[in-house]
Amino acid sequence: MYHIYSLALLALLFPLRERGCWGLNPSSGDLEKSPHSDPDPWEVLHRHKRSWVWNQFFVLEEYTGNEPLYVGKLHSDVDKGDGKVKYVLSGEGATSIFTIDENTGDIHATKRLDREAQAYYTLQAQAVDRLTNLPVEPRSEFVVKVQDINDNEPKFLDGPYLAGVPEMSPLGTMVVQVAATDADDPTYGNSARVVYSIIHGQPYFSVEPKTGVIRTALPNMDRETRDQYVLVIQAKDMVGQMGGLSGTTSVTVTLTDVNDNPPRFTHKSYQYTVLESLPVQSVVARIKAADADIGSNAEMDYRIMDGDGPGMFNITTDEDTQDGVIILLKPLDFETKSSFSLRIEATNRNIDSNFLSLGPFSDTTSVKVTVEDVNEPPVFSTALSKMVVSEDAKVGSSIGRVSAHDPDTSNNGIRYSIDRNTDLERFFNVDALSGVISTAKPLDREANSVHNLTIFAIESQDPTQIGKGITLITVLDINDNAPVFAIDYETLLCENAMPGQVIQTISAVDKDEPLSGHRFYFALAASVAGNLNFTLRDNKDNTASILTKRGGFRRREQPVYRLPVLIVDSGSPALSSTNTLSVRVCDCDSDGVALSCGAVAYTATGLSTGALLAILGCIITLLVMVLLIVTMRRRKKEPLILEEERDIRENIVRYDDEGGGEEDTEAFDMVTLRNLNVIRDPNVRRDVTPDTPTFFHYPSTTRPSYKSLPDNVVFREFIWERLKDADVDPSAPPYDSLQTYAFEGSGSVAESLSSLESLSTDSDQNYDYLSNWGPRFKKLADLYGNSDGTSVFS
Repeated sequence: MYHIYSLALLALLFPLRERGCWGLNPSSGDLEKSPHSDPDPWEVLHRHKRSWVWNQFFVLEEYTGNEPLYVGKLHSDVDKGDGKVKYVLSGEGATSIFTIDENTGDIHATKRLDREAQAYYTLQAQAVDRLTNLPVEPRSEFVVKVQDINDNEPKFLDGPYLAGVPEMSPLGTMVVQVAATDADDPTYGNSARVVYSIIHGQPYFSVEPKTGVIRTALPNMDRETRDQYVLVIQAKDMVGQMGGLSGTTSVTVTLTDVNDNPPRFTHKSYQYTVLESLPVQSVVARIKAADADIGSNAEMDYRIMDGDGPGMFNITTDEDTQDGVIILLKPLDFETKSSFSLRIEATNRNIDSNFLSLGPFSDTTSVKVTVEDVNEPPVFSTALSKMVVSEDAKVGSSIGRVSAHDPDTSNNGIRYSIDRNTDLERFFNVDALSGVISTAKPLDREANSVHNLTIFAIESQDPTQIGKGITLITVLDINDNAPVFAIDYETLLCENAMPGQVIQTISAVDKDEPLSGHRFYFALAASVAGNLNFTLRDNKDNTASILTKRGGFRRREQPVYRLPVLIVDSGSPALSSTNTLSVRVCDCDSDGVALSCGAVAYTATGLSTGALLAILGCIITLLVMVLLIVTMRRRKKEPLILEEERDIRENIVRYDDEGGGEEDTEAFDMVTLRNLNVIRDPNVRRDVTPDTPTFFHYPSTTRPSYKSLPDNVVFREFIWERLKDADVDPSAPPYDSLQTYAFEGSGSVAESLSSLESLSTDSDQNYDYLSNWGPRFKKLADLYGNSDGTSVFS
């Protein structure tokens, strides 16, 4: 049987063990005696019930000695001290924390233990035979408990704390509760018994020592004076005794606002100055009543209690700044009123009934608004002037007068003018000084019945100040337009019409608009009033009916009748016009529907329609044959090249070298290559070879000398002469033809330098000036520039 002894109780309990009087209930069953133990003589007669008593081992935590800490001793009754029994330890921490002397059973702790890490260890002890290693005692468990010491200070796990309490709270109002925890054993001693105290924050707040509840220690703390406090709370174990450990935390207490401050204006009166030109709905001024509270407790409403100029101003609250904004409701006029006095009240919106004793939560002040004069443009006495004028008013007639004045005290002079953008055709004028509007052109109501004019009123001293007024001129109607047919009537008359039949109903229109409305009178013109064909009936409702007087109308006799109708209006004086109604005679069916109208072809010779078509076909065939004959004859004619020019061109010898002059051309008559300026025979066509001689001759005196004409006329005269030749030529073809003319003109000072003209006897040109033209013309100067004018061919 094991006996486990505590180090402290070993000496005291040993005698009791010998007598078997532990006084404790056995914790295990009977223990079998080892077969190797010596026989007890008493056991032959009696078998005693054996049991063993064990106690907890206690190890002090945080032991700091140099030697292993003795924990306790294990001993078995089988152990006779002869070394045959060996003790074995197993379980939590065996061999790593706890060791056992296998011979003696002494248990030691080899490491520092921390109760907060592990409060106890469960181990198993066993005694075995050293030789056979067989157990001599059953395995038994025991506990090694770590004994607590005060090695942990209290800690505020939820700190630091933030709390708030309304300002002006009564004494003892709870703010917040703090709590500290101690890791030491609360069941052993006072190591975990904590008390609270306030280190910093007095005398404003206090803390209950046992509960950690923080309360206000002063009544009526004012947020506006100080709105935040930082407290330091201490928690100390060992019930606060000397040697106990402590921990601290901070508590930030904010005083929340209550509406305990009424609004107050910083001044009893305010004064502002505004221009009289300030637009309506503009801000005149901003005022503010000071309120030490914040948030909703500082919200306030403003109102105008009284003042002069009712309805001129209004005041609203700016929700962002809580300013009182004074707004202008009506235009200001310095000349009418130059200052205003207002009395304004500011009142808190959210009033706390607990603080009504502090006084009224409102305040009043006076505001004076001074209006400053500005130079204003002229103002018309009437913004819209209405005038009337007759459309037959003579040019220069006065229509009416506009009037404007300077609203400033200076009362400067005014000049008037018309905005011509509203009177583009300049029908009206306005007198610059008097403002009298008159007509400048004849008016026509039918073209424009209303004129909308903009009149400018300009200050004489400051032309930048311009006032505008509107003048509406209505043109009154006169009877100056005669009535006419409402539409262009197309009147059809059937050949089978009966006498007295209505063939057309007519009406009239008039551009005039009399006040009493139109009234038209219809009648046939006097020249046809007694005709035997038609008559007119006035229906007295601004319409008239055209009726037949007879029947038997025939298209072949007269296809169209012209009926003049006289229309008279009811104006004063009355105007009239004669309108012609065309009546076409038609062939109609039995229902009176027109089939064909107008003139009928004359068929007195008795030719039928087929005969007429045959005659027309013959005529067309003859015309086609004539055209073919003419075309064939034209194709047989020579090309449009002059016979004379063709011969001349055949005599031209083309060469690229300069040649030997006369030796190259001795076989030709060079005189025939005439100067183009020489007038050709006008009777000869140059586009075709004439088939018949031309007998038309121009007088020689009518042809101008091209050399005597100016340069800009020469070419035109040349073309006109050729055009006349073509127009009067009887051999000209009946179709358009292309004629070309080569004309050198007369612009050259030296005339033609061609040697082809040197044989002409009519050349009296002096070429001495060629020697002045430079080296390039030296050869020509040597050939032509002799003083006696001898020809190069002489």
